[in-house]
Amino acid sequence: MGKHDPISFEKRLTITKDQVKAWAQAAEAEISEAEKNCQFSDALMKSYKEQGFYRLLRPWRHGGPSVRPTAFMELVRTVGYHSSAAAWLFYFYPIHEAWAAYLPQNRQEEIFGSDGLVVDVFTPLGKVEKDGEGYRLSGEWKFASGVMHSEWIGLGGVVPLPDGPQPCLMAIRTDQVEIVKNWDTLGLRSTGSNCVRCENVYVAPDMILPLATTVSTGMPQTTDFDPEDPSYRTRFMPRFLMGFPAVALGGAERVVDEFEARTKNRIRIYQGGQAEAQNPSGIRALANVRLRLDTLRASFDAYAEQLEAWTDQKHHVASDAERERMFALRAHIAREAMLIAVDVQTMAGGSAIFKGDPIERFTRDLITIATHTTHLYEDALQGYGKALMGIGAHPLW
Repeated sequence: MGKHDPISFEKRLTITKDQVKAWAQAAEAEISEAEKNCQFSDALMKSYKEQGFYRLLRPWRHGGPSVRPTAFMELVRTVGYHSSAAAWLFYFYPIHEAWAAYLPQNRQEEIFGSDGLVVDVFTPLGKVEKDGEGYRLSGEWKFASGVMHSEWIGLGGVVPLPDGPQPCLMAIRTDQVEIVKNWDTLGLRSTGSNCVRCENVYVAPDMILPLATTVSTGMPQTTDFDPEDPSYRTRFMPRFLMGFPAVALGGAERVVDEFEARTKNRIRIYQGGQAEAQNPSGIRALANVRLRLDTLRASFDAYAEQLEAWTDQKHHVASDAERERMFALRAHIAREAMLIAVDVQTMAGGSAIFKGDPIERFTRDLITIATHTTHLYEDALQGYGKALMGIGAHPLW
């Protein structure tokens, strides 16, 4: 993990791990209030934007550092140790600029020139109708993470393109949608992942990213780009989804650290006042979750190192088996992080069940993370297994 330093690939933006950690600690400090409000404070998000974290993956041409995968994942993991919800947004805003960087150059200039935060909902639920050279978009989409502070949003719909219909992201301004504040969930409560609606919004043809084409070719919708920029040197989807393992691992590391601290200081009243640090079952439980965390880190490293190798090789297109292995690694990390947290929650005793306790909060968050469609465990294993047998793969992930 030490091969690529977070600063090594920054050309126009200086961000340090300590700077990121300080922002993450500020997010954790307000987490109780943020969970009640189902979003972080405007002040915290203003700080996020002022420090330029959302530009971390922006292409060089548009003034960004286009940070390499390992460096970016380490920063997300750092935030994840303090707050899963903050890490979710820390990751989402930069990575959602990734699809904007695959639009035609004039549209890239419009979106990056505005310097507004970008969000999206990939699910192709929109109703799309042809209108002249462009299209009209209507519909409702749930799970628009970070929409409350965004300026641009990409919404999914099946678009009747000239070469045939396919799922696409259709980019519009956030002020063209209605935000429905319905985000009241088990975990990730502070992300403000509300529902959005729009009705008959015009979308120009060059504000549409065809997902099937992008995933299959790994290339942007323009020839006017820098092939040396890390933004364009690896397969689109595994890079786009690289933050999920980092959010999950950061949360799992925090849960295990909390458990170790409590194990060292816990006194078992109903076991004759025995110190948990001398209790064979407590010692074994701690060793178990520590070992599982080590294997989780190994899976995380495998994902990051594969992205780094592809970036070095300019590997835009992966085989089904390569792609589905990354899907399986993401799913394994998300599921095992969740299972570690659930086990710690049940072993930590009564103190961990109170609302707002760090173990309780991270457990809720990690359960919620594990439900995300991009790393559902059974889907991933089925896709990877099919790819290994040469009988197909998941169509997107």
